[in-house]
Amino acid sequence: MADDPGEAWPSTGPGSFALVGLGGAGGDAVRDLVDLGIPGVRAFAINTDQRHLLSLPVEERILLGHRRLRGHGSGGNRAAVLEAVTDSREELLRRLGRFEVVFLLAGLGGGTGSALLPYLTAALQETDALAIPVVFLPFHIELETNPEREANVAETLDELEERGGLLLALANEKLRRFESLSLPRVFHLRNTFLHRLVTSLVDMVEHPSQLNVDLASLRTHLADAGLSTLLYSEHHVAEPEGLVAHALSDTLLDFELTGGASALVHLDGGSNLTLQTIHQILGTMRDRLGTPRRLILGTRYHPERRDVVRLTAIVGGLKPRTMRDALRGRSPLTAPPL
Repeated sequence: MADDPGEAWPSTGPGSFALVGLGGAGGDAVRDLVDLGIPGVRAFAINTDQRHLLSLPVEERILLGHRRLRGHGSGGNRAAVLEAVTDSREELLRRLGRFEVVFLLAGLGGGTGSALLPYLTAALQETDALAIPVVFLPFHIELETNPEREANVAETLDELEERGGLLLALANEKLRRFESLSLPRVFHLRNTFLHRLVTSLVDMVEHPSQLNVDLASLRTHLADAGLSTLLYSEHHVAEPEGLVAHALSDTLLDFELTGGASALVHLDGGSNLTLQTIHQILGTMRDRLGTPRRLILGTRYHPERRDVVRLTAIVGGLKPRTMRDALRGRSPLTAPPL
């Protein structure tokens, strides 16, 4: 059973993007991103909880397991979710496989999102779609006091990291700097950060540049880069070192660099973005990554002067993280908390 208000939507052409919320946390995040606005991106929600699904302002909704679960959610039962998604595999691939890039958003630790995320990532990789998993890692106290939840998170991460490619892991633990704010406000800040990541990637591959980075370039880079993440930063053009430091350090993403890292770096600036500044940015990136084995540059110049330059970077060759690593605290090479 599927509530399909967008079934008559025409097939999208090259450069098409989909944003898919899986389970409760993924659906809530997509709602925020839709409110913030992402032009040209089609929004989906997939869940086993019918009430939550129908509350979301998205174009397309898919209810899984309506016969077995009756729209009441999975209750943390990953096996029931996997059975439901297997039954719906043909429909899911028909509706999601028509897009070139599919962002899959899910909170880890429960049943629906944790089960759907690795399954759909693997299934879409068998099509021409580029699947980008986006995970929300629970607060450490949730894992320290719930071994079953920790095992669930670890199993899902292991499946995703073994596949390599682009993985965005947002750590709720890094939101603790905002402890004085209400929980909805804190999660909105997290989703605003994610919105910047998604829109910067879409803009990078959708719009031509002088030194171009299109979807084919991104695929080529990811094919050789191994486990990767997406970095984003905006900073004053006169402070190139600050631009790189902000991208690597002022982040909600959980990742660990290795000596074999590689990077695809795209810079978007005005007529005052000089070659000297570009070389300073690349030099700083090289030094922070520990002499990467590959550094690829893309640039887009605008005819007017701009005080701010935007950096979008795909950094690969990352070290897989275990939940034990995360709970033990960051190592010297890990991006520090926001």
